[in-house]
Amino acid sequence: MRAALEAARSGANVAMLSKVYPVRSHSNAAQGGINAALTDRGDDWHEHAYDTVKGSDFLGDQDAIEVMCREAGQELINLEHMGVIFNRDEEGRLGTRALRRTAARPHVLRRRHHGAGDPARDVRADPQVQRSRLRRVVRHGTLITDHGRCGGVVAMEMRTGEVHAIRAKATILATGGLGRVFEPSTNALICTGDGMSLAYRAGAPLMDMEMVQYHPTTLKGSGVLLSEGARGEGAYLINSRGERFMERYAPNMMELASRDVVSRAEITEINEGNDIDGCVLLDCRHLGRAKIMERLMYIHEVAMDLVGVDIIKDPVPIRPGVHYQMGGIKTDVDGRCWDPSGKWKGVEGLFAAGETACVSVHGGNRLGANSLLDTVIFGRRSAEAAMAYASGNNHLEFSEDTWVGGEKAMMQGFLDNSGGDLVARVRLDMATAMDEGLGVYRLEEGMQEALDKVRGMKDRFKNVVVQDKGKAFNTNLIFALELGCMLDCAEAIAVGAIDRKESRGAHSRLDYAARDDENWMKHILLYQGPGNEVTKEYVPIVITQWQPEERKY
Repeated sequence: MRAALEAARSGANVAMLSKVYPVRSHSNAAQGGINAALTDRGDDWHEHAYDTVKGSDFLGDQDAIEVMCREAGQELINLEHMGVIFNRDEEGRLGTRALRRTAARPHVLRRRHHGAGDPARDVRADPQVQRSRLRRVVRHGTLITDHGRCGGVVAMEMRTGEVHAIRAKATILATGGLGRVFEPSTNALICTGDGMSLAYRAGAPLMDMEMVQYHPTTLKGSGVLLSEGARGEGAYLINSRGERFMERYAPNMMELASRDVVSRAEITEINEGNDIDGCVLLDCRHLGRAKIMERLMYIHEVAMDLVGVDIIKDPVPIRPGVHYQMGGIKTDVDGRCWDPSGKWKGVEGLFAAGETACVSVHGGNRLGANSLLDTVIFGRRSAEAAMAYASGNNHLEFSEDTWVGGEKAMMQGFLDNSGGDLVARVRLDMATAMDEGLGVYRLEEGMQEALDKVRGMKDRFKNVVVQDKGKAFNTNLIFALELGCMLDCAEAIAVGAIDRKESRGAHSRLDYAARDDENWMKHILLYQGPGNEVTKEYVPIVITQWQPEERKY
C-alpha cells in the first residue's frame, strides 16, 4: 500500500490487486511497532544500523541496511503527516520516554521503537493509504513475461471467477510472507508465499530462503503471537523449575536477546525436560496489574480468550513458532528484481518490496519492529524506481487470449481432477514435514527427508481434488493454487538449508554448529529451471562499516 500510495500521488495509473480486503492483510497483525532513529532527539541511525547488522548475524547487506536506517526517521515523520498518531511523551513529543525496549538492541538508552495507540498493539499505515486512487481486484495471479521482461499479470477475480490480463509497464510484488508453509505459525492463512513463487516461476531468483525466523513467544496450541513487547516491558521466561533460563544462554541481554537465540534456548529447555507439556512460560506477574493493563492489554486479552490464563495472576505457556521469512525475491535497494549491471539474472520490469522481497536488510535474523520499517522504506523506493522505469518503457506486447487461456486451462485441470488427495491433506503433510525437518534445529538427514517429502507432495499436488466446481468465490480452488506456491517455497527453503553448511542466524545446524565466515559470507540464489529443477548461484555479502564479529548477547 505504501508503494501504491507513492505511485498514485505522483500521477501514475495504479491498480492494486489483493486476495483480501487491503486492511485485512497480515500487516494488520503486526503488534510491535516500527523502529526509527530520530537523530534530532539524540539517537544515531548508525547505532540502529549496527544493531540490525549484528542481529542479522552479518548476513545482511550493509549498504541496504544503511539505506533503511538512514531514511527511517524521515519516513516516520512522513507517516505522521499521513495521519498515523504515534505514542508521545508528556510534552507531546516523539521521544525516548514514549518508546519501548525490544529484543537485540544493546543501545537501550536510546529506544527507537515507536507504537501507536495501545502500546501493545500495532502501528498501521492502512487508513491513510485508502485515500489514494486504487483499484482493488482480488486475485490469483500469474506474471506475464517475455524474454526476461514482465508485462503485467493474469488475475482471477474471486467474486466472479473470471480471468483477466492486466497490462503494466512496471509490476511491484508486495505479497508478504510464507509462514503457513510451516505449522505452527503466527501467520494468517493467507501467508502462502504467492509472490515469491510467481517471481520464481517467471525467472527471478529467490535469496536466503533457508533463513526462516521462529518467534520465541507464541501461544500453546494456536500459535498466536504474543509480542516481544511483553519482554520489552520486563516479562521473564521461566522453565518448569521456575528458573529464568535465559541467564544461561544470553547473560547480558537475557530475555531481550535476538529471536533466534531465545527460540533456540526455549527448544533446548523443552528438549532437556524443563518444560510443561512442550512449553516454557512467559511470566508477567511481577509487572503488576497497572502496568499490564496499561502496556500489555492486548496480550492480556489474547491469553485470557485463547488459553484461559490471566497473565496478572499466572504465567502463560508459550513455545517458538514460525513467524517471518528473511529470504525472498532477490532485489536491489530500489526494489528491482533484476540487476542492470548483469551480476545476477532476474526479470526486467518486475519490482518487489516487504516480506516477499529480500533486499537483505534482515540477513539471518530480523529484529523486531524492523519489518514495518522495511515495508514503508522499500515500498516507497520501489514505487519511485518503478515509475522511473515505466516512464522510459512501452507496454510489453503479448497475446491476452494466450495468457488468459493458459490460466483457465490450468485451473480447469484442478476442477476436473478426481481420486487424488484433498488440498488440506497435502498442505498439512507439507507443513508438518517442514517443521520436523527444518525447524529451530536442523540436521542434514532431517532436511533431506523433508525435501524428499516435499518433492513427493509436488507430484501429489498435480492430482489434488477441488470439490467446489463453481466459479464465484471458489476458495477451494484458491487453496489449491496457494498450495502450489507453498510447495515451491518449501522446496527452495530445503535446498538452501541443505546447501548452507554452517550455523548462522535462524539457520542452526547440529552437524555444522559454528558460523563459517571463511566459506559462507555469501548469499544463496535459487532459480527454477525449465524442467522445474532448482539451480544455485552465489553473491557476496556487502560489507561497508562493520566487520563480522562473534554475536553475543
